[in-house]
Amino acid sequence: MTILAYLLIAGPLAGTVAAACGARARPAGWAGAVGAGVSLVAAIWLVIAQLHKAPLRGLDGFLYVDSLSCFFLLTVAAVTLLAAVGSVGYLTAEQEAGRLSAFQVRLYFVFFGLFAALMLASLETGNLGLLFVLIEASTLASAALVGLEGKPGSLEAAWKYVIISSLGVTIALAGTLFLFYSASGLHLAANLRLTWPDLFAHAHALAPASLRLGFLLAVVGYGTKVGLAPMHTWLPDAHAEAPSPASAMLSAALLNTGMYAIIRFLAIANVGLGGEFPRVVLLVFGFLSVVIGVLFMVRRRGMNFKRLFAYSSVEHMGIIAVALGFGGVLGLYGALLHTLNHAIAKAVLFLTSGDIAIRYKTRESGGVRGLIAAVPVTGAALLLGTFAVLGSPPFGLFLSELTIVRAGFAGASPVLPLLLLGLLAVAFIAFARTASGMVTGEPLTVSDGQATGRASPYRGRLTRLTAVAPVAAGLAVLLVLGLWIPGILNTVIMHSTAVL
Repeated sequence: MTILAYLLIAGPLAGTVAAACGARARPAGWAGAVGAGVSLVAAIWLVIAQLHKAPLRGLDGFLYVDSLSCFFLLTVAAVTLLAAVGSVGYLTAEQEAGRLSAFQVRLYFVFFGLFAALMLASLETGNLGLLFVLIEASTLASAALVGLEGKPGSLEAAWKYVIISSLGVTIALAGTLFLFYSASGLHLAANLRLTWPDLFAHAHALAPASLRLGFLLAVVGYGTKVGLAPMHTWLPDAHAEAPSPASAMLSAALLNTGMYAIIRFLAIANVGLGGEFPRVVLLVFGFLSVVIGVLFMVRRRGMNFKRLFAYSSVEHMGIIAVALGFGGVLGLYGALLHTLNHAIAKAVLFLTSGDIAIRYKTRESGGVRGLIAAVPVTGAALLLGTFAVLGSPPFGLFLSELTIVRAGFAGASPVLPLLLLGLLAVAFIAFARTASGMVTGEPLTVSDGQATGRASPYRGRLTRLTAVAPVAAGLAVLLVLGLWIPGILNTVIMHSTAVL
């Protein structure tokens, strides 16, 4: 099983090696896609192998994989495969159009693989100190993707991302150190005082004051990576400026990795402090994030559509934090199910946005009209992806949001779940208004009367397939999860709630 864990991390590095050796967009992209496929197979195999076994441990606690790790590994590996396949067509089209040089394309695939590998590695460690190191390293790797185009806007977004995220992760380091200090009264070796299973086993004996401060700092610090308000300010710029497959990774993989770190701290705090303090902290940050995300979706007309998707990510990360705050089996189950559903849905939307941006040569929603008439497949994908991410039946997010609301009503007061329902309704109207304006209406035309976006930017049937296949696969998964949760996935989620 240890070999599977290492193979899972190494898979995405195939694209990194190919690009570093000078491969062009297609070969480097296909190498990365094959490697990502290997990682997903390894993740599925690891889930099955570890389902009814004790957690995988090794390297004095630096390697640790339990059911919760397996769930997040599966989610991130699936998103990595979708984004890696989407990268083949997107980067090839950008290079052939002259918008990216061969060097920029190689740079993209080098750091795409590193970014994915670092996130997967962070989900396989039980040492909270190493977790900090790996998440900080993923910041540096992904910053190169944000600033890849070399334009003033993308460079500014990359700089802002590095500064704010590094500050946030530094705050998370302070929280980790306070957690380490809270275990100073225990008779544990120094490395075990940062090892999650040992801290969780002795959580009742941790110093409450240090543990309380450590948890709060961890939520603020890793919440910066997650995009929780008010630490979310890097997220809209980075998502808007990065190449679309990289935006999919940022929204659907990076944010979930940060949330995984928060969940690890939450489990310790729930035992050491009782549920009330962690619950209040997560509900405050969660509802603030939902409100901020919804407000920006409401007040921005004609905005960059990738920025709109970014504010949706802020909203959905807030929903997951609220679900963790509601707590209980329903709350935890809903949070994890929503994590998977949102990751797939946002990967679909960002990959679709890449096709739109290439065809229309704009990222402004006001510059896209009549998409369903001009490019039916892309228009349908945007429409279905929009309804999926807004929690419409029969897609998976409807089921996860319903579970979270039920968890809220299972609490003492109906006020918070009713507030959440109201905010979700406003988000639905605001997001759907912008997306429907892009999909419907008369297609925009150029001087020769041809509809803008009708001509395919992809050369070759296989390259065109890389733009369609991951979107279609993502929508199919969302539909299945809305109608039926496979038994093995349900078991993994239930075992993950038991871990907590």
